[in-house]
Amino acid sequence: MKLKYRWMTALVVLPLALTGCTATTNTADTTTTDAAASGDKVTIAVVTHGSPGDTFWDVVKSGAEQAGTDLGVTVTYQGDGDPVKQSQLIDAAIAAKPDGLIVSMANPDGVQNAVEKAIAAGIPVITINSGLDQSKEFGAQTHIGQSEFIAGQGAGEQLAEGGVSNVICIIHEAGNTGLEERCNGAADTLGGTVTNVQVDVANVADAQNTIKSSLLADSSIDGVLTLNPGIAVAASQAIEEAASTAVLATFDVSSDVTQLILDDKILFAVDQQPYSQGYLPVTFLTLQARNGDVVGGGLPVYSGPGFVTKENANQVAKFAKNGTR
Repeated sequence: MKLKYRWMTALVVLPLALTGCTATTNTADTTTTDAAASGDKVTIAVVTHGSPGDTFWDVVKSGAEQAGTDLGVTVTYQGDGDPVKQSQLIDAAIAAKPDGLIVSMANPDGVQNAVEKAIAAGIPVITINSGLDQSKEFGAQTHIGQSEFIAGQGAGEQLAEGGVSNVICIIHEAGNTGLEERCNGAADTLGGTVTNVQVDVANVADAQNTIKSSLLADSSIDGVLTLNPGIAVAASQAIEEAASTAVLATFDVSSDVTQLILDDKILFAVDQQPYSQGYLPVTFLTLQARNGDVVGGGLPVYSGPGFVTKENANQVAKFAKNGTR
């Protein structure tokens, strides 16, 4: 398959010279090293919307913790998918007076006050993954991630090239504006129909049944676009159980996803490189604390999108097995 986004594909094989999800709700993990050996002691707090059972956020967490180890800084990680609880975790992080704060904003309005409190307290903030459009408005220094709408446009274009015209787009987190943008982007370029279907990432078995039911109810559905690797695996099984010929594509990568690509059961995966989303902001904030460097210039730093296809899946698979892709 000829890819219009060939330039983006290069992103997924970019050597992570920096090295190389199940996030637990309201759980803190701390990686501590002898910061004195590398310079001033630095503490970076990470508060995401990672939900239990979501392997994507394990990769983000691994990247952040590895950066802490490499740079000799303390990194704390907490996550909760409820914006109210996430805001409470941000408030608790502010009270600990870290040298920098990293926040994902799946529900920007829900965490806005907490993020602005951190900035008012003089704590530099970098947003990651979700909330690109609101990041600068809220006062964050930069955003690390991808434009979800542009990534969705790329997915829609490639599905269209694959002959797909009637897609169900599986949203696995209610209220996550970034996921909705992915579906909107796909609808913008597909040249066909995109229908959003809501499932819960915390109940993959139920999500599989929902996808299967949608396929059985409408035999004209010829494409399934999932937005999470765990849901992608469930969708692959749902397609088989429904005896459907629908083409499956997904956002985000895992060892299971790369294998399904190699087995011709997933057409492609959109890769935003979550390890970089954890590693890079810790690096940026450490540079700021130790050397006054402010990275981004008020603009986002894109970690994607890239595309993993059968052409490059083997290259990505070896990193996915290590839990860094």
